[in-house]
Amino acid sequence: MIEKMQGSRLDEQRCSLPAPLKTEEEYIPYPSIHEVLQKGWPYPLIILPQFGGYWIEGTSHNLSSLSPTLSDVPFSWSGKVKLESDPTAKLYRKHFLGKEHQNFYSSDMSLGYLVLSVKYEQIEKQENLRLLLRTRTGTKHDLIPISCLNEFPNAVQMAKLLCEDVNVERFFPVLYPKASQLIVAFDEHVISNNFKFGVIYQKPGQTTEEEVFSNTVESQGFLEFLDFLGDKIQLQDFRGFRGGLDVTRGQTGTESVYTNFRGKEIMFHVSTKLPFTEGDSQQLQRKRHIGNDIVAIIFQDESTPFVPDMIASNFLHAYVVVQLTHSTTGDTLYKVSVTARDDVPFFGPPLPNPAIFKKSAEFREFLLVKLINAEYSCYRAEKFAKLEERTRSALLESLFEELQLRSRSMMGLPVGEDDKIENGSGGFLENFKRVIRGRSQSLDTMGISMRKQQPATLPSRPATAGLALSQSVAEGPKAIAAKRIHQFLILKIWLPWPKCIQLVVVSALVMSIQANYKKTHPSLSKPRRCPSV
Repeated sequence: MIEKMQGSRLDEQRCSLPAPLKTEEEYIPYPSIHEVLQKGWPYPLIILPQFGGYWIEGTSHNLSSLSPTLSDVPFSWSGKVKLESDPTAKLYRKHFLGKEHQNFYSSDMSLGYLVLSVKYEQIEKQENLRLLLRTRTGTKHDLIPISCLNEFPNAVQMAKLLCEDVNVERFFPVLYPKASQLIVAFDEHVISNNFKFGVIYQKPGQTTEEEVFSNTVESQGFLEFLDFLGDKIQLQDFRGFRGGLDVTRGQTGTESVYTNFRGKEIMFHVSTKLPFTEGDSQQLQRKRHIGNDIVAIIFQDESTPFVPDMIASNFLHAYVVVQLTHSTTGDTLYKVSVTARDDVPFFGPPLPNPAIFKKSAEFREFLLVKLINAEYSCYRAEKFAKLEERTRSALLESLFEELQLRSRSMMGLPVGEDDKIENGSGGFLENFKRVIRGRSQSLDTMGISMRKQQPATLPSRPATAGLALSQSVAEGPKAIAAKRIHQFLILKIWLPWPKCIQLVVVSALVMSIQANYKKTHPSLSKPRRCPSV
């Protein structure tokens, strides 16, 4: 009976284990490129790798339901296409630069270095505080009505309005007159006016990296597309943005394709114009440049599927596939599809449905904006986001140290390594050493100046005599301030200490003074021989 009851209880406690994770072999893969080719025409512009990892935009390219006339080709267009960028990059230039505002800096144990900008604004008789907080992970911005606050906040409270995780005791004001130039340079470091994109020519039936990088002959359709994309330039002594190409010794070819679009310089790494190496199946001279790009165009003369993992690269994250086609009247059309890795966010402008464009200036603008936005979006992928965070953290640390150094210099405070603040405030021992060190430096300086003023005929005196003379003859503002600090330390700190601690501190100070005295006066510290009788 007991065994039966125990058995039933054990059965109740048993639970079904989850199924083991599937291995790569157990997944149902997407069709391979060879399976797609065996099915016959028409082929899609892009097919996913067998085990995924990419997303696709623009899969419909069917014109059967539309009129064959060129004017009926769909093309969604409403004014100027917007270039994507970091929305906080130009906020300081727009709202703060050249206007009355305050900047503060501090250091947080968990968030790292912080730089805060504060500006009072009055919009339609409404008083507001515009706040901009920079951390190593990003910039936070908000416009807060003062009427919503119980009282006017201090700098720490302002920072917490933007980020609740801020945990500092205080913020320090930036007193450097040129601080705005440093801050705007940091904020806008993410804005780039130079871009480089790969252009790969894929002939019909080519399905491997080696095949597409080995193309040397350019079709007429590909040449027309390159002329449509930008200007053909000679690399020798080229003065614009060169995108890593050699413009002096001709080691990366003799010509390339370049354009200037909305103030941004774009250099295209065209696979057929980069050097071709006989006997090198991988064509490393070509892949060295295109494989280090982030976005690339795949141009196809005819219907041939492209697989994103066809090209092995740690940098290439997005592809824009452009396939040449013609209308029934013989006019040039382009089918477009876009693919990117799964961790790359979607980027605009969106493709129309069906994704077919007329060859026009509007399509060229659309394509260039799509390429630039693709690169900005790729920066938010995991691999590039980590790199960007490390770069931003290093630049923010440099900005913090520069603002701290310049502000302390403006106040006449020491700027040595021992004077850097930690977590917004210095400890008592650091402040104590700073006061003692500053006092001794000021007194030594006065002693040296008095010794220089003494006549050469007077016998030399020990440093202590000159020091006493300087204190008694001319007691300037620094000496008076040092004396008051000394009195404050004695009354408020020294007297309340127990006698044993006082003896230890006095002994340490005496030993330190003796050691410093021996270093500064080596001749006096040498033993003297007694004169012979």
